[in-house]
Amino acid sequence: MLKPKKRFGQHFLVDARVLVRILAALTIQSDDHVVEIGPGKGALTRYLLPHCRRLDAIEIDRDLVELLKEKFAGQEKLHLHCADVLRFDFASLAEPEKRLKIVGNLPYNISTPLLFHLFKQKYVIADMVFMLQKEVATRLTASPGSKRYGRLSVMAQYHCGIEMLFTVPAQSFRPPPKVTSAVVRLTPHPALPVEVSDYTRFQAVVAAAFSQRRKTLRNALYPLLSAEAIRACGIDPGSRAEELPLSAFAALSRALGPVHPTIA
Repeated sequence: MLKPKKRFGQHFLVDARVLVRILAALTIQSDDHVVEIGPGKGALTRYLLPHCRRLDAIEIDRDLVELLKEKFAGQEKLHLHCADVLRFDFASLAEPEKRLKIVGNLPYNISTPLLFHLFKQKYVIADMVFMLQKEVATRLTASPGSKRYGRLSVMAQYHCGIEMLFTVPAQSFRPPPKVTSAVVRLTPHPALPVEVSDYTRFQAVVAAAFSQRRKTLRNALYPLLSAEAIRACGIDPGSRAEELPLSAFAALSRALGPVHPTIA
């Protein structure tokens, strides 16, 4: 029996009730092309296969890939990829006029960088249903004024509509993690919710604004923007980043001049 490997952050989901709820959240149609991230021992894979046209599963652990090959031998729908998901080209899987549905129990140690990797390829993604650490899920869905609202909230909400679906206790995994998990749905916006003339500038403004949360915008955005430039956007320079809606960050980015790559 394969034991979970700490270096891969493996916690295998074993609760059938949770697996069924994830399957329902994904709303798979018979013609859908699904991509599963981190299939582990194939618990969710087994539920997905009967409902989709094709299932690509990406697993970094070679031992688990061999296990999956044996477990699902003869399943022509299933295509296994032994790869690092942070470097995986999801667009290479997409077919013309057909977007991917992506699902997975994401390792806690790579969830944030993986989300940003996926945002870059959102044009081939219909939606994503992920199991995450609950703390990350609350940051993704946080609103202005919340202590959880930060850079991840703003950037994720720029790219996607996000729903917190349900929480999952540690007892649903083997071995149980030390934290509670949550399942979220991320749906790329068909049209961006705010106007951003330069994405690099937008990234730079958001990163600088949240770099020191206690600082006012006047201090956090210096020297990118002066207090006068901030005020010209209709924003109080004495306010803090956690108070601003997405539209305010977009306005600040439009006021910003060219950004040096090291700043962004």
